[in-house]
Amino acid sequence: MIRLCKKGDFDMIYEIINDAARAYKGVIPADRWKEPYMSKDELQKEINSGITFWGYEEEGELLGVMGIQHVKDVTLIRHSYVRTVKQRKGIGGRLLSHLRRQTDRPILIGTWADATWAIHFYEKHGFKLVPHKEKNRLLKRYWRIPERQIETSVVLADQKWFAFQKGTRQD
Repeated sequence: MIRLCKKGDFDMIYEIINDAARAYKGVIPADRWKEPYMSKDELQKEINSGITFWGYEEEGELLGVMGIQHVKDVTLIRHSYVRTVKQRKGIGGRLLSHLRRQTDRPILIGTWADATWAIHFYEKHGFKLVPHKEKNRLLKRYWRIPERQIETSVVLADQKWFAFQKGTRQD
């Protein structure tokens, strides 16, 4: 079942993020990796910044989480993680589908450029990489991340975003 995460889920969200983020170790640039990958303070700051977490639960156990954040004229999908032992069972796809129904805005997703499995996951669900130059502009406009993270990240967008861009282009 997919449900809105509550205040009492904080420690479980923290645990899921840091369990699943182990996949990044040795893949993303070493200067961007740390243990834990996301501290409790960082997680609280993300929640305070407007990220709402949704969780996938089975038999009373939270198995995956995904955040949604409305920023300016778009919706961001943030911090998508599934427990390592439960990956590749459709949990991430179900969470993503649920969050897509929560907005009528264009959706953007940022991830590490070297996290090819994450990029393929989003592409499988209809998202496409935005061009490099546009990626930098989007990361600076909608995210609050360090310059080094901008350099080492990509942005994927849904069809709605690409259609909007096409419709606003000056030919």
